[in-house]
Amino acid sequence: MTDDENRDQFPLLDEDSLAQQQAIKYAKEFSTLYRSEKKERLQLQEAHIKLQKYARELEGRNQDLEDFAFIASHDLQEPLRKIQAFGDRLQNIVNDLDPKSGEFLTRMLNAAERMQSNIDDLLKFSRVTRRTPVFVPMPLEEVLDDVLQDLEVLIQKQKGKVIHGTLPVIESDPVQIRQLFLNLISNGLKFHFPDVPPVVEIFVKKSISDYWDICFKDNGIGFDEKYLPLIFKPFERLHSRDKYEGSGMGLSICRKVVSSLGGEILAESKPGNGALFIIRIPTKATHGSDI
Repeated sequence: MTDDENRDQFPLLDEDSLAQQQAIKYAKEFSTLYRSEKKERLQLQEAHIKLQKYARELEGRNQDLEDFAFIASHDLQEPLRKIQAFGDRLQNIVNDLDPKSGEFLTRMLNAAERMQSNIDDLLKFSRVTRRTPVFVPMPLEEVLDDVLQDLEVLIQKQKGKVIHGTLPVIESDPVQIRQLFLNLISNGLKFHFPDVPPVVEIFVKKSISDYWDICFKDNGIGFDEKYLPLIFKPFERLHSRDKYEGSGMGLSICRKVVSSLGGEILAESKPGNGALFIIRIPTKATHGSDI
């Protein structure tokens, strides 16, 4: 009997054999894919474990740095107070000093005052992460009224003006929102042209879904946006201390505060055309991450 006759007489035998071969082939391919997928899953798990470990280590180091900054700044207060106290005593008898000594004394007291400002701002910066936000309904107009009372002397000195529309009640942390208002209004009042009284406008609008935009717009000197990566870093300054006072920590504190509230801070500006700072925070209470 020929092969063709065999196939004709027993067609199912060849079909079963072919199906069996295909099944074996597919089983081998599946086994290979399964082993490969299992290996990839194990690699992903290992990578995830390592990432978690590095994250914990980084968090611990950041906490150590924050603790160090807090303790160091706090411990520096007492010797600095003594420098200032004895400097003030010397200044009371400055008439008995020669002009050169009087100049050295003045420069020493000015340096001590700048150091005191830096320490105060560093402590504020470290307290942001040491304090857990407390979220409550908060009328922004009350926050603004409170801040304007604190800034009354500065506003009068600068012949400035702070204007605003209707401000809503939001759910956030009163202490930290107050810190944002204080820093950003002070910033707008400070960086103005010598012959132009500063004006700071505050308004709030709904942003992207589930976020508020609290906006602070001024008519000041502005800045080139190429410096955006710098202005939120601690102790970074775009202008000399002779022209504009400050430690360079204000915007760094703002960035830290906004991060702890689960939001972000944005800025828009052009040299000579003022600046716009936008505090974007969730409409619902949420805890952010430290950056």
